[in-house]
Amino acid sequence: MGTPVRSHTGRAVPLRRSSVDTDQIIPAEFCKRLGRTGYADTLFFRWRDDPHYPLAKPEYAGASVLIAGPEFGIGSSREHAVWALRDSGFLVIIAPSFGDIFRANATKNLLITARVDEQTVARLWDLAEDLPKTTITVDLTTSQLQAGPLIRSFELDDYSRWQLINGIDEIDATLQHSQVIAEYEERRPSWLPQVVITGGGRA
Repeated sequence: MGTPVRSHTGRAVPLRRSSVDTDQIIPAEFCKRLGRTGYADTLFFRWRDDPHYPLAKPEYAGASVLIAGPEFGIGSSREHAVWALRDSGFLVIIAPSFGDIFRANATKNLLITARVDEQTVARLWDLAEDLPKTTITVDLTTSQLQAGPLIRSFELDDYSRWQLINGIDEIDATLQHSQVIAEYEERRPSWLPQVVITGGGRA
């Protein structure tokens, strides 16, 4: 199990881009390893020489909230995109919409994907640019975010919220039914493949 996430407060980076796909988040040539760390220097690799690239600006150093436009994380299903964001210190992504597979991968890695309307994103972009030291709080228990005087509700499906609040991924959720699984396996003919839960708690 991971660390339960009920809320997060951090400074934000405004990424004024829409339809950011996973190849833009991390190019395919950096996806040859299976480890979840060591990707911070590959995040948005092709944008790093752009003078308008916000993550390179010193006022956003250490930010843990990324504010993006619609359709963030579309494209291929590479989980490395989430690993690169997490490895770079991001714990929350706020956007009007996300790629479905990206959002599922984010939840598995305890990265919050908070959906808000485009008007709220625009206000958060302005706030982060005008006052970079402003913090944003995203509270999973109330489904609200707060940035200075701005308070808005955000959308996150119930199952993802449950996983994040409890620090549970799909394997942890499956293992909660280990007794049922064991009983089922006992009823199966011995010549069929068996699922064995190891002493370490994972099959």
